Amino acid sequence: MNIVIETIEGLRIALGAIWANKLRSGLATLGIVIGIVTVTLMGTAIEGLNRSFLEAVSTIGADVLYVQRFSWFIDSWEEWIKSEKRQRITLAQVKAVEKHMRMAQAIAPFAETRRPVKYKNRRSDSVTVIGTTDQFQFTKGVSITDGRFMTAPEAEGGRPICVLGATAATNLFLIEPPVGNRIRLGQQLFEVVGVMEKQGDFFGDFSVDNAVIIPLQQFVSSFWHYPDFQIQVKVLELARLEDAKEELRGIMRRIRRLAPGAEDDFSIDQQEMFLNMFKRVSRTIASVGLFITGLSLFVGGIGIMNIMFVSVTERTREIGIRKAIGAKRRAILTQFLIEAASICVLGGILALSIAYPVTLLLKKYLGGAMSPTVVGIALAVAALTGIVSGFFPAWRAARLNPVDALRNE
Repeated sequence: MNIVIETIEGLRIALGAIWANKLRSGLATLGIVIGIVTVTLMGTAIEGLNRSFLEAVSTIGADVLYVQRFSWFIDSWEEWIKSEKRQRITLAQVKAVEKHMRMAQAIAPFAETRRPVKYKNRRSDSVTVIGTTDQFQFTKGVSITDGRFMTAPEAEGGRPICVLGATAATNLFLIEPPVGNRIRLGQQLFEVVGVMEKQGDFFGDFSVDNAVIIPLQQFVSSFWHYPDFQIQVKVLELARLEDAKEELRGIMRRIRRLAPGAEDDFSIDQQEMFLNMFKRVSRTIASVGLFITGLSLFVGGIGIMNIMFVSVTERTREIGIRKAIGAKRRAILTQFLIEAASICVLGGILALSIAYPVTLLLKKYLGGAMSPTVVGIALAVAALTGIVSGFFPAWRAARLNPVDALRNE
């Protein structure tokens, strides 16, 4: 009970001292304000980045394997040259994978190029044209908002039809409905049979928002006679992803006639690679942010410590009187610790009011927001900084001899 009373009394005295020295206390919090603003913005940005990344990476599919000549992540020029020399993945090899793969529920070959697309007097440059089959909607996990996806006979046949990504549809069609109209790809007209749901642009080329999907045979005959195919394989069971990957690797080595012990001349990528890469990047960003934050808080803490030493010196006689009438060391220590923590928490509140408008911009671009967790962490860091910074001045005040303190003028 005594501790509660001492804490309340210490808080009252601390707030009175802060109010009596408003300018000095305000200047002392500048370093804390900078540090807490950094903590808040860093936490909000990382939270938004994580949310955007996880939403975007879900479009890749945790249960989908991607086979191609080049790996998603190439670390050196030499590795790129080595990958460039690999033989291309042919349609015959794709058919062999479809025939022999037992642990897949959907397999979609695809190839892509860039072309301008026109509709009447509207034009969209550098649109991704993807040639694939009806299985692409399952391996890519696309949803249709208008119309339908291509059928298996359409994918194998010669009918010029297409499915538009959300961005491509918006750029070409302002008022008219896309489905049923014809767009021009190269020299040929393609009938729009469907429009896909927007996926988001976080991964750039991995998104199909600015894409036109056409039947594979149409792609081969109209745009690229001998394309370098990529293969998407959606496995039967996520729990057996690694087994399916090994089966796929064995089939690819066999159909590409690789000798035992020879290095793979293809790459099998998966969502986990993106997750690992992002975790490394996120840790680096957090480390840099924590260093900057720590530096700001250290400078701010030194300022708080200096102010508290000045406060103790100015109030030495007050401390002597309190001790003379029975105040314990604990009460004096608590009083000055509360004062230091209060200065920092008030600085934290000011920092949050400064950071909040900036987090609204971050929410617009990254999807992050100032969550209660971030606010709680920011205020806790501010209070902890105050307690640590104010400990030595408070300890000095608590150990003052009351007789010597009363003699102070």
